[in-house]
Amino acid sequence: MTHLLNLLAAIALLVWGTHLVRTGILRVLGASLRNVLAKSVTNRFTAAMSGLGVTALVQSSTATALIVSAFVGQGLMALPSALAVMLGADIGTSLMAVAFSRDLSWLSPLFIFIGVVLFITRQSTTIGRVGRVLIGLGLMLLALRLVTQSANVLTQAAAVKALLASLTSDLLLEIFAGALLAVLSYSSLAIVLLTATLASTNVIPIDVALGLVLGANLGSGLLAVLTTLSAKIETRQVPLGNLIFKLLGIAIAAPLIGLWLRHVPKVMGDAATLVVLFHLTFNVVVGMLFIGFTQVVAAWVTKLLPRSDKTTVAGRQRHLDPTALSTPSLAISCAVREAMHQADVVETMLLGALNVIKHNDRKLGQELRKMDDTVDELYSDIKYYLTKISREALGENEARRWTDIISFTINMEQIGDIIERVIQDIEDKKINPGREFSDAGMAEICDLHARLVDNLRLGMSVFLNGNVRDAQKLLEEKTRFRDLEREYASTHLGRLSLNTVQSIETSSLHLDLISDLKRINSHICSIAYPILDFAGALVPNRLRQSVIDRHLV
Repeated sequence: MTHLLNLLAAIALLVWGTHLVRTGILRVLGASLRNVLAKSVTNRFTAAMSGLGVTALVQSSTATALIVSAFVGQGLMALPSALAVMLGADIGTSLMAVAFSRDLSWLSPLFIFIGVVLFITRQSTTIGRVGRVLIGLGLMLLALRLVTQSANVLTQAAAVKALLASLTSDLLLEIFAGALLAVLSYSSLAIVLLTATLASTNVIPIDVALGLVLGANLGSGLLAVLTTLSAKIETRQVPLGNLIFKLLGIAIAAPLIGLWLRHVPKVMGDAATLVVLFHLTFNVVVGMLFIGFTQVVAAWVTKLLPRSDKTTVAGRQRHLDPTALSTPSLAISCAVREAMHQADVVETMLLGALNVIKHNDRKLGQELRKMDDTVDELYSDIKYYLTKISREALGENEARRWTDIISFTINMEQIGDIIERVIQDIEDKKINPGREFSDAGMAEICDLHARLVDNLRLGMSVFLNGNVRDAQKLLEEKTRFRDLEREYASTHLGRLSLNTVQSIETSSLHLDLISDLKRINSHICSIAYPILDFAGALVPNRLRQSVIDRHLV
């Protein structure tokens, strides 16, 4: 019983080590891997090679599938190119299986020691994350050695020998078992390495091992499909296409296992090498056979999972892709795109508000007030999405961007609330009583509104691009807008002294309105502060000390 428990613990350690390596690489190189994949779509062959390279680093074709699926879901990559990336990804993970099947146990203590030192001393930095990767690699190598030792002990037991002697090969059952193990462990690589180790220690026959390898390949395809079940249609298409490739490959390879067993062992007697080479050969052959059929399979997938018709109201494409959360840099870009949509809605509200003021459009006012619910919903969705991103996994720039997004969406949400209140005041104090602003008063409101729209668009550009010069210009607009608000308030009071009837009737509304427009402008200009602060363009204290000292004397 103790030896069986040791074997299970070693398997669990192997799975955990694979997880540490996968998440660690994504945290260190997430943005770079994303750029490599995004730039590889010129043709299917470069796409396949990039998939191979990225997966060799990440050690998980499932992780690559989730990254590529997010690209397709956001319209950054075509489906055929994404399927070509996945063909290369499967070859990449099989190459890593070949590498780890070698006896590298001597590296295990070295990797663990260096990794722990780096992780503890520099935990929140890139060096600390590299240490996490080294810990994962060391645990994987240690686990493989422990699996071998535990399996050797178990096979010496009489009961186990009798059980193994009674085993007969059932290919369908082996494929099902391999797929189930890959899904449960969240790693086909771990299951292939485990199968190779068990085959080398005679725990399982070689024909059973090959069936488990086919199942592990199927399981990796199923895992990506299951992981993206709750995602949008575009995101789910890539895993489904990759699963179709695997099913076709297994249908071709399964009848040929007997041929492989008859000829290949004569050249290579090591069971572990035989298993991992079968895994590599399977994925290379599948890649070579189907690299020219990515367009065809993409058409099949599109028929099986047709994209829904989208409208700008109900069916808008959402950018908060849950599958991107495993890659923080990609998740940050998703949140930025959704925040820009929130700003677009706010801009629509702001533009429409002037029409309500000028033309007393009650119906438009009701529609614009409802849009504030959309702004609030987007704010809540973005905030909740960002909280699901691991802060520890974010680099310095990504952490700052995380904060910028939160600040930007808060400002947009508050602007939406102000516009909603402005429209309500217009209905209550202008449209319902049948009052009108004076021509001079309306001209002032139109001037402030035009400046406000320009500042909002400039603020959106500052948030998106982080240009320091534009941020400085935006902050200068805050002072200019404040001076205009004071000037127009003064001229309005002058019209009151001249007993202008329209000005008297709308005085309270006019002053409240230009004050609200100034508040909106303040929220817009707040977008500039994080950019200027990071660039060192803000002084710690805006108060002039000399003036303070003079008044204290």
